[in-house]
Amino acid sequence: MQREKFSSRLGFILISAGCAIGLGNVYRFPIMTGSYGGALFVLIYIGFLLLMGLPIMTMELSVGRASQRSIASSFDVLEKPGQKWHWLKYMGVSGNYLLMMFYTTISAWMVIYFYKYLSGSIMHYSTVQELGDVFGGVVSNTGLLIGVNALVIGICFGICSLGLQNGVEKITKVMMIALLALMIGLAIYCCTLSNAKAGLEFYLIPNLDGIKTHGIWTVISAAMGQSFFTLSIGIGSIAIFGSYIGKDRSLTGEALTILSLDTFVALMSGLIIFPACFTYNNGVTADASTVGASFLFTTLSSIFNSMPGGRVIGTLFFVFMIFAAFSTVIAVFENIMSFWLELTKMKRGKIALINIILIFALSLPCILGFTVWNDFQIAGKGIMDLEDFTVSNIMLPLGSLFYVLFCTSRYGWGWNKYFAEVNGGKGLKMAKWLRPYLSYVLPVILLIVFIVSVL
Repeated sequence: MQREKFSSRLGFILISAGCAIGLGNVYRFPIMTGSYGGALFVLIYIGFLLLMGLPIMTMELSVGRASQRSIASSFDVLEKPGQKWHWLKYMGVSGNYLLMMFYTTISAWMVIYFYKYLSGSIMHYSTVQELGDVFGGVVSNTGLLIGVNALVIGICFGICSLGLQNGVEKITKVMMIALLALMIGLAIYCCTLSNAKAGLEFYLIPNLDGIKTHGIWTVISAAMGQSFFTLSIGIGSIAIFGSYIGKDRSLTGEALTILSLDTFVALMSGLIIFPACFTYNNGVTADASTVGASFLFTTLSSIFNSMPGGRVIGTLFFVFMIFAAFSTVIAVFENIMSFWLELTKMKRGKIALINIILIFALSLPCILGFTVWNDFQIAGKGIMDLEDFTVSNIMLPLGSLFYVLFCTSRYGWGWNKYFAEVNGGKGLKMAKWLRPYLSYVLPVILLIVFIVSVL
């Protein structure tokens, strides 16, 4: 069976970027930036994106394009006889499933809050405490979450069942273009707020306050962690899109474009959040310990509810958040879909139906972790936090390390084959003089990231 291909380069760029652009870098990035030094943190963050994110992304894309396979069999195709790299498929596909076990629930939260702003029911609450109670009511409403979660899974797998071009590419392109338009519109509006200047100065002018408060190594570590986790690299969810493109463009240039789009969205989110916080929240954003739902559904919601036209702004913001969430879910579901297509003879529709049931069942522990299984904890972490920790702090850095070793070591695919693949086609090339860094320094950095992340 001939492998499906994207109909356009724009489709590949937007879908790959959609996989990388997730909820974390939309609201986590501005908070980390505010906590650790504003513009100076951003510069360090971008430096690590180029040092770590870019080369690892080229390696995932290279493995996908050279093998013309998903993580289900890409290592089987490229490894030398007798090697065991193909065992990585199990970590990769389990990482994709584990990510969806909690990410679909968070996506359901976005849908629920979109409806709350659309209907205006949330506008009756103004303080952070009141909105905290509202959020507590949402996560404890098991029936509602199960229903909306099933809707999210059904819609996103339904899109994947339509095929690569007619479903995934067509829908994701529309969502990503709408996402970018919404972000730009919201950013322009927020930059006109009464105290926007103070927020923009805090965000864009470098200062040493974050370093003085937290220390240089803490800031560097935070920037390294944020730059690494924002791209969803290490579990094959980017590699699959390399298998859907031709060899007319070099992969370094394509990876840089994807990375730039991901960074643009992160930076634009700061242009929304900081002017709003300085105008309606007395300059208070959040600290690095509150980068989760407590900020998004309480602090930001209280700001929207204080704004003139806040109902419209809140509605548009959560539409944007839904697009960011769904673009990631669809991309990961497509990876799962391709995994099944390669290992079975089933059609997309049947695979989608099986996985709708499977992922729905697998997502139930996360939902129940806020109610009947609330007491289940390991090392102080509930079910959602455990799932998130396993993917973000273990699977992503370890998977990335294995990709780097596979592409640069003579015990894997090897440098020469990777170098030829990544530079195939026109566009920006990977420099040969980077070989010592990619082969010896980058693996050490990833090992450090893994150890720091776990500890």
